[in-house]
Amino acid sequence: MLPTISLSFSSSIFLKPLQLPRGLSTSPSTLVKKSGVRSELATLPVLSFSGEKVGEAFLDLKAAPPSTARAVVHRGLITDQQNARCGTASTLTRGEVRGGGKKPYPQKKTGRARRGSQRTPLRPGGGVIFGPKPRDWSIKINRKEKRLALSTAIASAATADAFVVEDFGDQFLGGPKTRDFVAAMRRWGLDPKKKSMFLMMEVPDNVRLSCRNIGTLKMLTPRTLNLFDVLNSEKLVFTKESLDYLNAVYGDSGSSEEDDAEEKQVLVAGDEDDVGDESL
Repeated sequence: MLPTISLSFSSSIFLKPLQLPRGLSTSPSTLVKKSGVRSELATLPVLSFSGEKVGEAFLDLKAAPPSTARAVVHRGLITDQQNARCGTASTLTRGEVRGGGKKPYPQKKTGRARRGSQRTPLRPGGGVIFGPKPRDWSIKINRKEKRLALSTAIASAATADAFVVEDFGDQFLGGPKTRDFVAAMRRWGLDPKKKSMFLMMEVPDNVRLSCRNIGTLKMLTPRTLNLFDVLNSEKLVFTKESLDYLNAVYGDSGSSEEDDAEEKQVLVAGDEDDVGDESL
């Protein structure tokens, strides 16, 4: 019979005590959030219709940390582009092409290469090898992640090239004139040959007709705001109402449930306006 040997181990040999860096408090109020979402504040100049600076406005949006901002925005952009694909491309294989059941000519005694069907992929009008078929290209993305990608892109662009203009819808009551809108862009310091994006809560008909011939300009509303146009523009222009909307929906002050309710209310109002326009 073998003798029993009692072994005792000390936990201090394998597990080191947790050592906090100097100056780091363990209180929950001072610890960084696990999500890493931060608030980015930008000060934007407010210009009048004549191009004079009349004040300043603040844009405070949620933004991803610098280490993950590029990945978040890239995922949001790829998701939008993938989900926009119809996926209706379709080709016929050699088994689906009409005809080709009869052997074109005898197997032997013709001096030609053997062929069993006229619908072979080697012949014109034949099937396609490994051609595209209808498929679903959509990619799933979390709602908060998609919203964070858009707010990060807007916040990054706003810190560089963005400003606020006073409401100019009543300046085109006399009729749509592309020349007048181009002149207003030049007063605001915008080059009509460079890409720019305007965000308004509602676009009057005269304003829409005045700027639709400018190929480098995008006139968007909260319903049509998208990540691609934000990234593809060199200048961002907001109105005061649209700036308040961005701070309320994509800002760091309100909760996500309140943001969802406000965004849904704006989108529903836009849908009702579209229905009214169609009825007219």
